[in-house]
Amino acid sequence: LEGSANKLGIGVIKDGQVLSNCRKTYITPPGEGFLPRETAEHHRKNILHVLKDALDQSGIKPSEIDVICYTKGPGMGAPLACVAVVARTLAQLWNKPLLGVNHCIGRILLFKNTDIEMGRLITGAKNPTVLYVSGGNTQVVAYLRQKYRIFGETIDIAVGNCLDRFARVLKLSNDPSPGYNIEQLAKKGKKYLELPYCVKGMDVSFSGILTYMEERTDKLLKDGYTPEDLCFSLQETIFAMLVETTERALAHCNSQEVLIVGGVGCNERLQEMMGQMCEERGAKLFATDERFCIDNGVMIAQAGAEMFASGTRMKWEDCFITQRYRTD
Repeated sequence: LEGSANKLGIGVIKDGQVLSNCRKTYITPPGEGFLPRETAEHHRKNILHVLKDALDQSGIKPSEIDVICYTKGPGMGAPLACVAVVARTLAQLWNKPLLGVNHCIGRILLFKNTDIEMGRLITGAKNPTVLYVSGGNTQVVAYLRQKYRIFGETIDIAVGNCLDRFARVLKLSNDPSPGYNIEQLAKKGKKYLELPYCVKGMDVSFSGILTYMEERTDKLLKDGYTPEDLCFSLQETIFAMLVETTERALAHCNSQEVLIVGGVGCNERLQEMMGQMCEERGAKLFATDERFCIDNGVMIAQAGAEMFASGTRMKWEDCFITQRYRTD
């Protein structure tokens, strides 16, 4: 069960195969973000319906389930707590073990596992350098000496949050997501506006770029720039920052694979730019589409399944939530 932000997802996995992957998204009016309390209310209202759909699609009965897994963190407190309560209740009702999963590790493990049958999606990335880009996280991660290590990250807001908040400035629709609508406008942009480029060592900063755009958007629109031009310029700048830091981590780790995970990883322009960098270095890019890119229950199920198979067990008193739960 996943519910760390505005996506509520429940998925069932059996021996690496996805049996169901059901999701319900909380969508707010244009120009508005989603607040913790309203998001938790959305999850409470919909979680039993999503649970029923996930079980019906999978054909699995509660008696056949080995372990129930839920997102322990990171994320928004109220939505996390709402889903965790349901997970704890199911574990007691069905007398099943319960595992709290790190949301970030769930994303990485889902796509590294070679057994998952997902059509054209990622299979077989052995030891990639991972770019994790979403509404709440921006990190360059690699697995070295039996530990996930962060080589670079945002020092303020996540890249997805930057895009979402700029979408509010332009009053773009939140359906299906503000980042997707920015991407579609950016494809039509023609004039590039030079923006602050903020890479600090291996870390990136997006808050200054966002402030720059927020303060100047009205004037830029009067000066002849279109919303398409501004979306294009923003995407090109922030994605170039991400490609730069990922390339340095790739060289440092002597890796030949890049894996993009997280909701922003669905962006075709980011995939194109990263793919060009990989081609120049003789590396291979792994990326995916929205079914498994944005928050979903399957990634929590897969990470939990691997934890359970390796012997990981959690005491009942350890099955809480934490908003700050780092990848490393």
